[in-house]
Formats: sequence, C-alpha cells, structure tokens
Amino acid sequence: ELIPISYDSDRPTVSAKRLYDFLQVETPFHKWFPRMAEYGFSENSDYAELRGQKCPTNNPKNPWTEFTDYQLTIDMAKELCMIQRTERGKEARQYFIQVEKSWNDPATIMARALKMADAKMKRLEAQAEEDKPKVLFANSVSGSKTSILIRDLAKLISQNGYKIGEKRLFEWMRRNEYLISK
Repeated sequence: ELIPISYDSDRPTVSAKRLYDFLQVETPFHKWFPRMAEYGFSENSDYAELRGQKCPTNNPKNPWTEFTDYQLTIDMAKELCMIQRTERGKEARQYFIQVEKSWNDPATIMARALKMADAKMKRLEAQAEEDKPKVLFANSVSGSKTSILIRDLAKLISQNGYKIGEKRLFEWMRRNEYLISK
C-alpha cells in the first residue's frame, strides 16, 4: 500500500497530506493544496476538509501541532498526481487506478452490498425492538371498540405481554407526550 486508502464513506478516499508526503512536493502543504484546489475541484464533491488534525513536531514544549487535512476522492488524487509530472506522481496514479479497479470489481461490489444490507437489517431489528412497547400499546388501544379507562388499558397492555400498572402507564404516556403533563 503506497498511500493508505480510507473506505469509510461510499467511495474510497485518500488523505491530501499523505499524498503530498508521498509525492515529495517541495512547496509547503498549506500553500500547495489551495493551489491544487484551484484546478476546478469542488469541496464536498472532490474533497472534504478535515480541521484539527494533529502532527508531531520537533518542539519539546509543544510536541503536537494542528493542521487542516483534506480527504480526496481517488479521481482528484489521480489528477493531482498527473499535475505533478514526476515519477512518483506516475507511480501514485497507477496505484490509484488499481485501487479503483479493485473497488469496482463485481465481487467487491457484492461484498459491499451484503455488508450494507446486513447493517440495514441490524438497524431495523433494533428499531423494531425499540418500538415494541409502542406497538403493544397501539394494538391494545385499537382492540378497544369504545373509550377505556387507564386502569383497564394498563390491564390490556399487561395481558399483551408488557407488564405495566396504572400509575406507570400514566407516567409513560406523559413522558412520551400522549397526555399533556400539566
């Protein structure tokens, strides 16, 4: 791995600072990146700003300094490599092309889709578990054909598997804004 790739978002990205270090650019990073961004790149489309990144220094009194880094899309990183016109730029560009090929490989796409489906299933299961008391409450209320006393409603809910008394039901209904608290 020439330059670490991040797969945390919907597409692979790379740190501008890591790319800069690999390309061995002589211009200071804080001047280089804004100049490169002027080539028609758009923030939040081609790159995202990451403020407050920490970098070690040689100063014993202040061993860390903060700087702004950027997460670049692979497409932007490839273009920056071409702009540099160096052997290292060519090497990095070939590396990014290979990363892109493996990202778009059908097996990799299927693995990402399965991972996303699994995460969605877990979220839905957690949501269903969280909504369980509300569903029991709604089923109990909808089973009633007329108005109902809170005491009787608490009994119905308890019969449906969620143990609750009259006072706790009042408290729960106020807390969840089914009843006005004042």
